[in-house]
Amino acid sequence: MSKIHIPTPLRQYVGKQASVEVHGATVGEAMNSLVAQHPELRKHLYTEEGKLRAFVNVYVNDEDIRYLLKEALQVGDSISIVPSIAGGAGSAPSSCHPEQSEGPRCLLEAAR
Repeated sequence: MSKIHIPTPLRQYVGKQASVEVHGATVGEAMNSLVAQHPELRKHLYTEEGKLRAFVNVYVNDEDIRYLLKEALQVGDSISIVPSIAGGAGSAPSSCHPEQSEGPRCLLEAAR
């Protein structure tokens, strides 16, 4: 069993938990276990095609493994979901435009 740490903007989809215990032999299986337990989270982490969204980073024990979701897990491994944060002050729209639904700003907007 492993633990996935949930970033603050996504905690509302996992009962406000900071982390969730999951089963899985690989990182991908653990992530699938997470979204099986908390289905509302899927649209924030994955595209409609089932691929991890471009702005979602996944770490195992502080190592970036975003492209290694088939990586085997060891008992007690710690998985962290870390959304990329971009942007800044300026003329950014106050809400997410449908054409921009892939960006990290939309993840934060959706979590409000």
